[in-house]
Amino acid sequence: MVLVYVDDLIVSASNQTLLASFKTYMNKCFHMKDLGISKYFLGLELARSRTGIYLCQRKYTLGILEETGLLASKPATFPVEQNHRLALDKGPDFKNVAAYRRLIGRLIYLAVTRPDLSYSVHILSQFMQKPKHAHWDAALRVVRYLKGNPGQGILLRAHTDLHLTAWCDSDWNGCPVTRRSLTGWYITLGGSSISWKTQKQPNISRSSCEVEYRAMYFTVQEIMGINNLLRAFGIPLNKPTPLHCDSKSAIYLAANPVFHERMKHVENDCYFIRYEIVKGTIATKHVSTHTQLADIFTKALGQKEFHEFLSKLGVLDLHSPT
Repeated sequence: MVLVYVDDLIVSASNQTLLASFKTYMNKCFHMKDLGISKYFLGLELARSRTGIYLCQRKYTLGILEETGLLASKPATFPVEQNHRLALDKGPDFKNVAAYRRLIGRLIYLAVTRPDLSYSVHILSQFMQKPKHAHWDAALRVVRYLKGNPGQGILLRAHTDLHLTAWCDSDWNGCPVTRRSLTGWYITLGGSSISWKTQKQPNISRSSCEVEYRAMYFTVQEIMGINNLLRAFGIPLNKPTPLHCDSKSAIYLAANPVFHERMKHVENDCYFIRYEIVKGTIATKHVSTHTQLADIFTKALGQKEFHEFLSKLGVLDLHSPT
C-alpha cells in the first residue's frame, strides 16, 4: 500500500521482504531517497511503541501559536463558548480577511488529528467570506485552547480486534440563520479514532426524528466507505457495525418499514438504512445522551462536559506531565 502526496510517499507492506523488493523496484524507476520508518509526514508526527502508533501535530500547532502571537497567552480550557451566537453577530467587520482565512485554513488541517476541534472549526469556517471581529476573537480563543495542549493527538492502538463502532448525533435547527441541522459522527476501529465529522445537513428537517434519521444516513455512508477500504487492506468484516444513536424513534423507523409511511417527505435515498440493516452492514443500538460520543461534534459544550467527552474519545497528550 502506497500513500502518495506529490513527491512524498509512505509505503507499507505485510512483511519486510515485500517492502524491500518494492523499494528496490521503485529505485530503478525513479530517483528516491529512503528516510526509513516514518516519523514526520506533512506536519503529522508519528511515535511508535508497543501500545500502538501515536499521531499528533505538535510542531504544527506551535507554529500557529507563534504566528498569532499567542505563545505567552493564558490557555482556554475549552474551544468555543457555550450558547454562542456567532451566526447572528452584527458587530463590525474584521478588516484583515486574509489573516482570518489563513488561520481557519490551518485549523482545518489541524483537525485531522484533533477530534475536539471538529465543531469549532465547522462553525468558524462558515464566515470566511465576511468575518466579524467576534469571529476573529472566537478563532483566537481556539488558538488559546491549543496553548494548553499543543501535543494532543490520537492513539492507534495495537493488539485490538479490528472491528468498527460508530456513533451519530444531530442538533435540530442548529443553524439559526438557515434552520438547517447539524450532523456529527464518530467512528472507531478497534477502539481507536479513525473518522469524525461535523457537517450541516443539506435539507431543512421538520422534526427531530427526521434529523436523527438523516444523521444515521450520512454515518452509514461513511461506514460503507471504510468497509470498502478495510477489505482492500485484507481486513475481514465478519459482523455488523454497531451504530449508536440516542433517538429511539429514528431507530424504530430504520428497523420497521411500516413506519416509513409516516416519513414520505424524506428522500428515498435515506431508506437504504433499512436495507443495510437487513444485509448486516450495521446494527442500530440505542445509547443515552450522556454516553453519546458524537454529542461533542454537534454543539458547544461547557468545560465539564467537554472534558468528560474528550476523555471518552480516547484523545491523549503524550507531551503533558504525568
